[in-house]
Amino acid sequence: LNIRLIKAVVALLAGAALSVSGLQMQTLFRNPLAGPYVLGISSGASLGVALVVLAGVGSSIGIAGAAWLGAAVVLLVIAAVGHRIKDIMVILILGMMFSSGVSAVVQILQYLSKEEALKAFVIWTMGSLGDVTVPQLAILLPSVIVGLLLAVWTIKPLNLLLFGEEYAVTMGLNIRRSRGLLFLSTTLLAGTVTAFCGPIGFIGLAMPHVARMLFREADHRVLLPGTLLSGAAVLLLCDIVSKMFTLPVNAITALLGIPIVVWVVLRNKSMTV
Repeated sequence: LNIRLIKAVVALLAGAALSVSGLQMQTLFRNPLAGPYVLGISSGASLGVALVVLAGVGSSIGIAGAAWLGAAVVLLVIAAVGHRIKDIMVILILGMMFSSGVSAVVQILQYLSKEEALKAFVIWTMGSLGDVTVPQLAILLPSVIVGLLLAVWTIKPLNLLLFGEEYAVTMGLNIRRSRGLLFLSTTLLAGTVTAFCGPIGFIGLAMPHVARMLFREADHRVLLPGTLLSGAAVLLLCDIVSKMFTLPVNAITALLGIPIVVWVVLRNKSMTV
């Protein structure tokens, strides 16, 4: 019972965290296909974890710290590129290229690593909600809570950013401060979940759109909690289904997310939020 309870809590936390981080990125970059997985944020966190795990370091703090650092570096790079290049398709392509580059580096690290470390990392890459221990949950829970509180704090800036940065500035928004809070929130949310649950795809990308369909609202005072609840519920459901059919949870989230991504592309030909 204790193991099942921990797994359920992890599923709820991970679903909420990934969904909210996806919503933040979609609003900040005004891009309906933005998300921690697509933009390479999860890949950055994965690289950090790979460096730690394949080096034989197994401490929870070390893994989380490496994931945070990797996610933060990617966010800063994307922000710098996004400030200079306004074409959102270019930003998406760069994110995918970065993910491919990270995959190449990780493969080299795997080739050079020892057998035990390699086995642990390969299992981690499959994505799992059931391998989180109590000490890891003690890091995951407060990190996600702080990330979500920061997300709530940025609701007003997110609403202003819906109309573009120029409008937000005219309304008195401190863009640099707001970006910093959004980046910190996303790093905590996506980085921590990736560190302890592995790379879980499509939840961060798909669930904000599901929430928009369900609540028919662009106001983040409604959309953010709606996305949070939708993501938590859907990932818990995906975990239950994956257990029933003995499949990786990533397979279930992909089956759910791919049709939604196709729908978003067809519906948003202009590629703007």
